[in-house]
Amino acid sequence: MTTDARRRLPSVDAVVRAAGDADLPRDRFVRAVRDVLAEARAAGATLDESGAADAARRRLRDRDKRSLRRVLNATGVVLQTNLGRATLAPAALAAIVDASGAVSVEYDLDAGRRGERHGHASRLLAELTGAEDGVVANNNAAAVLLALAALAARKEVIVARGELVEIGGGFRIPDVLRRSGAKLVEVGTTNRTYVRDYAAAITERTGAILRVHASNFKLTGFVARPEDRSLGSLAHERGIAFIHDLGSGTFIDTSRFGLAREETVGEAIAAGADVVTFSGDKLLGGPQAGLAVGRAAAIGALRSHPLMRAMRPDKLTLAALVATLELYRDGRAETELPVWRMIAATVTVLAKRARAVAAQLGSGGVESDVIETQSTVGGGSLPEETQPSRAVAIGARHGRANEILARLRAADPPIVARIVDDRAALDLRSVAPEDDGLLARAVTAALAKGEK
Repeated sequence: MTTDARRRLPSVDAVVRAAGDADLPRDRFVRAVRDVLAEARAAGATLDESGAADAARRRLRDRDKRSLRRVLNATGVVLQTNLGRATLAPAALAAIVDASGAVSVEYDLDAGRRGERHGHASRLLAELTGAEDGVVANNNAAAVLLALAALAARKEVIVARGELVEIGGGFRIPDVLRRSGAKLVEVGTTNRTYVRDYAAAITERTGAILRVHASNFKLTGFVARPEDRSLGSLAHERGIAFIHDLGSGTFIDTSRFGLAREETVGEAIAAGADVVTFSGDKLLGGPQAGLAVGRAAAIGALRSHPLMRAMRPDKLTLAALVATLELYRDGRAETELPVWRMIAATVTVLAKRARAVAAQLGSGGVESDVIETQSTVGGGSLPEETQPSRAVAIGARHGRANEILARLRAADPPIVARIVDDRAALDLRSVAPEDDGLLARAVTAALAKGEK
């Protein structure tokens, strides 16, 4: 007669008594034990009290492990969307801490009464861009949606066919238009659109012209696209709004760093846009936010729209954003904002850092060497633009590239790297210089652990 293995499983009480874990919350540990025994019973497996207790402890450790963790970005992509895009400046981090308690987010300290949430950043945004006013939403998609809803709801919005883009997560411009209550009117062709195409499409039902910047793709070859100033003039002559979605948006001339020249927010305002929208956590180098600047009447319509309540930023975002904008105002953005420090890093400096990291790895028994790479800005900014960089490639004796990447992701802190020529590589352009030592120690510990 064969004994059913499931009958040999211990009881929950027997496992809990045998574990003797006074430091574990009893109710959580009991639930974990029940789950472990249920799975063993379903699988026909055998477990003794000690094995069941160990499995329950592991289950609790896995459940308690935070999924949102600090990582070291060694991908070479400065604004890695999956890793949170822009790294905040120390000034922004300090502002978040300062604003974490009671703060005058909607309180006028001078008047001693309720104040305006959106006033904290508006003056700085206007000063830095040449706009009359500015307002902040929780991301750029929200800012675009808000602008369309406030200025063109139940009206037609004209967009060039070549600008009907899809951004991250399958979010498409036509979808944004529909959600805003506006009706899309397409003009031109995929590659060539002229001012006359926009002019011919304007009717008494038209509410706005929407220009969408090619933040995450490039259209090259036999192409034509009207200048912003021409579209602004046309819109104002016909009494409709000109909304310009810059996507990433920058206050700094990107061509100074060997990259393509990106239109600045100030230039878009000067060209006649009523509203310019852009992100806070890309080339601006601040927290996730959607910024809208432009004419006072248009921005006022956004600020007072009912959707703003659902899209407004919280106090911590505002604090970090204001601190970031102050760095631009004070001329310290390029030296203190991590995004610009990374973009501005020279190959000479990167090579020196890479050699130092490789030397530290070598002293810990990790085989590596310095290689030439190409890094990108990322975050939908400056598509197809690359910068020369340097990386530390891990030696083949430590395993296959994919295996090494997996071990690095399990490091403390986790390291996200990439593969270059079939080797696991740590691109230093996207690593803060002050983290080089931490990177080397984490890599050494991860690879040493994997080879025991």
